[in-house]
Amino acid sequence: MVKRDYQRDMEAEIEALGGRRASLMMHACCAPCSSAVLERVEPYFETCLYYYNPNIQPEDEYEKRLREFPKLLRASGMEKSVEFICGDYEEDLFLGASSGLENEPEGGARCPKCFELRLRGTVREAAKRGFEYFSTTLTVSPHKNAAVINSIGERLASEYGVKWLPADFKKRDGYLRSIRLSKEYNLYRQCYCGCLFSAV
Repeated sequence: MVKRDYQRDMEAEIEALGGRRASLMMHACCAPCSSAVLERVEPYFETCLYYYNPNIQPEDEYEKRLREFPKLLRASGMEKSVEFICGDYEEDLFLGASSGLENEPEGGARCPKCFELRLRGTVREAAKRGFEYFSTTLTVSPHKNAAVINSIGERLASEYGVKWLPADFKKRDGYLRSIRLSKEYNLYRQCYCGCLFSAV
């Protein structure tokens, strides 16, 4: 079975737009990951970052990560070109989705449940607001399985009627770029994915 190149798929999707700036709702896990992703997508899409992460625990950590987005947009010069929306903090939804999977290792069976929860929240918001595309910053992390994330995104796209922008943002030194930009912009970088299960 040939492994898909999601970076190439994204480039083909952008090329097919023929210079038209389509609307894109980008699920944002955190400001550091969003930094490198915005560099890739903002030139081609009318982009909205959507911070929807019921998995982040405790709530003060959620708020700490949330506060970094205005700093990112100012430092990157995208304060006027990129919209930012914060979704509700719905920790109970995450706890329900991860029930029985608390002892799974990072990258185990709990993670796809978490991905789907966040992407479903994003595509639902994208559909409500009339966005053409949705995607996520999650694939910039070397700890996240791009094939799993893209598979979930494609399934939700057909369910909600919003196009999925395929991506593997860690490619072409995307993760390294996010680290460099985080230092340059003085962004807070967390030391665990989000849920307290992953912090152990």
